[in-house]
Amino acid sequence: MFKSNLPDLIYAALFAAVISVLGFISIPLPFSPVPVTGQTLGIMLAGSILSARQAGLSVLVFILIGAAGVPVFAGSTGGIGILLGPRGGYLFGFLAGAIMIAWLRGKNPPVWRLVMANTAGGIGMVYLSGVLWLSAVTGMAWSKAVMVGALPYIPGDVGKVLIAALIGSAVRRQLSKSGLSI
Repeated sequence: MFKSNLPDLIYAALFAAVISVLGFISIPLPFSPVPVTGQTLGIMLAGSILSARQAGLSVLVFILIGAAGVPVFAGSTGGIGILLGPRGGYLFGFLAGAIMIAWLRGKNPPVWRLVMANTAGGIGMVYLSGVLWLSAVTGMAWSKAVMVGALPYIPGDVGKVLIAALIGSAVRRQLSKSGLSI
């Protein structure tokens, strides 16, 4: 049975808001139905800072709010149609990716481990889910889905991995110094 306490709910709400706000950073690409977005940075930060349960809950809250029609997805969009459309796989990949990052990073990770966890969860898991969904929903070949739904985003996401690892490490260090634990 899923059991939450008040801090879990507060962290989940806070990071759902962070992920939503980062959706305002959205750059449409003419060759892809998937925009460049700041939300992947939010996913990586959630996984780098929160427990796996808190990270998963934050992304689940974000997805449910967006599914209900609140414009929290990239480009100030919302609704179930976004989840069922070409971008849906990436959004579902956010959930698995955030949990994976938190699980892979361990308890007191050095920066290099955060880089590896964010690469695996924030890029690998999100792209895998997103590209497979993009291919299935649009009918495009898997190789073409990789070309339009993954390759153009790698340079920016590598930068986000580094930013998330540095910020996540600094935040976790400060929380540890102050005696707080997540």
